Amino acid sequence: MKYKDYMTGSLLHRHLGHCARALPSPFIVERPGDSLQCQPTRNVQPTILMTTLMTTHKVAILTGDGIGPEIMKEALKVLALVEQRTGVHFELTESPFGAAAYFDFGHPFPEQTQAVCDAADAILKGPVGLAHAEAMKIPVDLQPERGAVLPLRARYNTYANLRPVSLPKALAHLSPLKAEVIGEGIDILMIRELLGGLYFGKKVLGIDENNLRFAEETLRYDEVQIRQVVKTAFEQAMKRKKVLHNIHKSNILKSSVLWNEVLDEVAVDYPEVTVVNMLVDAAATHLCLNPGQFDVMVMENMFGDILSDQGGGLIGSLGLMPSACVGDGKAYYEPSHGSAPDIAGQNIANPYSMIGSVAMMLEYSFDMADEAKNIWAAMQGVFADGYTTPDLAAGATNDKVIGTDAFGDRVIEKLQAM
Repeated sequence: MKYKDYMTGSLLHRHLGHCARALPSPFIVERPGDSLQCQPTRNVQPTILMTTLMTTHKVAILTGDGIGPEIMKEALKVLALVEQRTGVHFELTESPFGAAAYFDFGHPFPEQTQAVCDAADAILKGPVGLAHAEAMKIPVDLQPERGAVLPLRARYNTYANLRPVSLPKALAHLSPLKAEVIGEGIDILMIRELLGGLYFGKKVLGIDENNLRFAEETLRYDEVQIRQVVKTAFEQAMKRKKVLHNIHKSNILKSSVLWNEVLDEVAVDYPEVTVVNMLVDAAATHLCLNPGQFDVMVMENMFGDILSDQGGGLIGSLGLMPSACVGDGKAYYEPSHGSAPDIAGQNIANPYSMIGSVAMMLEYSFDMADEAKNIWAAMQGVFADGYTTPDLAAGATNDKVIGTDAFGDRVIEKLQAM
């Protein structure tokens, strides 16, 4: 695994340290302006030397803020093992992104990071953001969500966010729902439009003619934005149970009226898919009462933001929800949760969502579905053995509560046994 470090020596040392446990030498290190610095150790077996003949995927690594570096470390351990097992070569380049990038470089999405992402085949991103008091030290328009995440989506036209809400029956104890509601398990793919709606519309703060402060935001969609995301949803439905729930609010919002019109037009090309139309407020209720009825769900930006977080609640934690942000070209992969600054640096955050983001990257960007399935099985196997991390430890016995790094190690052990 070639690793380019565009930040600091300490970051490079951190990743070299953990990758070394899962990846045999040689480990090639490239830094801007330098020749290759790290040479193979004397004990390297010639049969495992990496060559330029291997398939190579370039991945931009954006560790983010808060717990981001800790969970990213575990994800990269898994990626290193995948490289060792498959012979596929991952060239990783770490670059600053988020609040830490703002304080170090004056922008949450610096130009050097943009260049790294432009050159990558895929982007693996950790959570970003700070606690409210710290976030207020950053200008509003440069806070990580506005100044980094939204521009990242727009730059690569990642119009569809795919969030699996998955809980096998054997892990039903993680959910706050009753066992009879969970039934045989929860397996939903939520697809959220990412580049339109209120989040990307015109935003105004001002004082009106009556000297009253006001805020005004525009919800806008055009038919191209709608068509591309619903087409993605139909294609995913064809790969699964061929049932698509269309979540809307057409009884109130004209944007939903257009959404439904375009979806009906696209549906003609997918006659095998059954479309179920459901109002967003009803969907929120049905997710709690009968989640098993859903398979693939598609919705506009804000609806998806809210319902996918509800999905995290169904399975016990947003920490169990990775996601893929995809378009017609480059994709990026990230946990659905925030940076959890209150528990950062304590080795207690579960890395499931970050490791799961690696699995999604392997499947959607690199056509490595078998390796992705192995990763899902390994993570769920660790939970099935009774292990968890302190952030998810309600009801667990002390000897089964392990740290972030130990959870990652057990995932590695499961994978090595496959």
